[in-house]
Amino acid sequence: MIEKHGLSFEDIDRVIEMAWEDRTPFDAIEQQFGLPEKEVIKLMRREMKPSSFEMWRARVQGRKTKHSALQSSDKFKSSLQRDITNNRISKR
Repeated sequence: MIEKHGLSFEDIDRVIEMAWEDRTPFDAIEQQFGLPEKEVIKLMRREMKPSSFEMWRARVQGRKTKHSALQSSDKFKSSLQRDITNNRISKR
C-alpha cells in the first residue's frame, strides 16, 4: 500500500468521491478519515485540476448538505442508510 500524506491512494480517491458528492457532509469525512473540512479543501486543491477545484468549491461553499451544523435534520438520509463506523461502511 503506497501512502501519501498519511492516506493511501484508495483513501484519497474515496475522500475526493465523498467530498464531490453533494449530500455527504464534511463531518462524515472527518469521522471516517480524520480530515477536518480545511484539510479536505487542501486535499481537493492539491489533487484536482484548478478548474475542477474552483467549480467544486463554488458549489459546496455554504451548502447546507455539506455542513451538518447548517442542516435542520437528517431529511436527506435514506432510512436504509446506516452509520459509518471505524472507517468501514455498513452493508445491507
